[in-house]
Amino acid sequence: RIIFFTKPLNQLFGSSCVADIIVFIIQFSTMKMGNCLCMCLLRYIEHREKLMKGGGERAIYQHTQRKKKFLVRERLHMLLDDEDYLELCPFAGLGLPYGDVPSASSVAGIGKINGLWCVFIANDATVKAGLTFPISVTKTLRAQEVAIKNRLPCVYLVDNSGVFLPLQSGLFSDKNHAGRFFYNEAVMSAMKIPQLAVVCGTCIAGGAYAMVMVEEAVIVQRIGTVALAGPPLVKAATGEEVSPEDLGGAKLHTEVSGCIDYFASVESEAYQCSRNIITTFNFELPEESITEVEGPLYSAEELMGLAPKSYNYSLDIRLVDRLTDGSRLQEFKARYGTTLLTGFARVEGHQVGIVANNGELTYEASLKGSHFVQLCDQRDIPLIFLQNTHFGFHIGFKPIWKFFGSMMSTVACASTPKITIVVGGCHGSDSYAMVSRRNNACIWLEEESSAFFSSGRIWDDGVILPQDTRKVYQETKSTALLAFTFVPVKNTNF
Repeated sequence: RIIFFTKPLNQLFGSSCVADIIVFIIQFSTMKMGNCLCMCLLRYIEHREKLMKGGGERAIYQHTQRKKKFLVRERLHMLLDDEDYLELCPFAGLGLPYGDVPSASSVAGIGKINGLWCVFIANDATVKAGLTFPISVTKTLRAQEVAIKNRLPCVYLVDNSGVFLPLQSGLFSDKNHAGRFFYNEAVMSAMKIPQLAVVCGTCIAGGAYAMVMVEEAVIVQRIGTVALAGPPLVKAATGEEVSPEDLGGAKLHTEVSGCIDYFASVESEAYQCSRNIITTFNFELPEESITEVEGPLYSAEELMGLAPKSYNYSLDIRLVDRLTDGSRLQEFKARYGTTLLTGFARVEGHQVGIVANNGELTYEASLKGSHFVQLCDQRDIPLIFLQNTHFGFHIGFKPIWKFFGSMMSTVACASTPKITIVVGGCHGSDSYAMVSRRNNACIWLEEESSAFFSSGRIWDDGVILPQDTRKVYQETKSTALLAFTFVPVKNTNF
């Protein structure tokens, strides 16, 4: 039976009690890893390999051999300083009612470009011919939200053939549909967050507006085009035959229309040009103070075998000693509200406050949690929430609802950065107070409670292995804490 160890990284859609950093889900086995690879790890590897293949061998061949384009990860390799970037929502688009859309037809994440942390959103044209699906819009908006929340420059690599029209009712109508993309671009510009676009493929319909709303744009000759409609539609509407290059190619937009600022004869030149542009942003985040990092006394590899065998039992949250520096935790109110563990620790050298379920969130635990969150917010200490919620809802005569609501209010109003890691169950209303991104409780059906089901719908920002938790925290902290010091923080009113 699969148990999932999750971390909702981020952050942020849905209710007011949302994390300020990225939400990740960590799935691990109920079996000891001394045996052969467990079913859940095999499932993780299988999904990961599927995502790395994009749209499949045939689509890759057409993309690279016929169209002479680089694959999306090759493009990122040329753009980023290194491959040690934090990818957002890599499992998005799996298991959807309208079929699989690997990685939601794009690769998004946070990485360094010429030493500056940036959010990147890169279309993968090998997936469904680069079409935009509802899940693709959700992922793009999620990445933009990370850029806005953390005040990070945003880079778009555009190779998109438009929207999947049979699902247009889920693409255009609502507040968080495609139109929100342009709204976010305008908001980021007003916030003086730099944005850069590289047109390395087709850029049709709404995508054309997206390119002219960024501060600077680069286009690649012959493969990059920007137009409201392609040649086939032009011919159908006007009878005129025109080539893609004449309709919206690199020469047209850099020499005639002026919509694009930089001309690149080949793709590699475009990414080098982009790196040069980023050096002119005059946009610097505060430098991190480098401290010597002490590893945990207990191996993080042991996390692979510490899950209970049934959802009827909670994970012993004291496994936190595999995550903290020196396996140390200064526990706060250790003898009161014992179903909620709270305390101070260091992770990767940074002071953090830890709030972790160890059973049902009782009214004593809620009061304890409210007190601790206020304390951390007063001291500007980032919070790590370890979700391990009790299986069920609150029933009885104790005044839990009043104190539970108090904790939700405290968490929602706290301005310090928050990272949530679901390490066990995510059931019922307990998850609200533990910085859940959802407006509703997790569904308890076996299939719908799996990590990959939720990740495929972007209820979180990815699936990671438990032993990688400290590494992921280090990457999320690098952006969240820098943004926290970069932006003047208002006094919190509870």
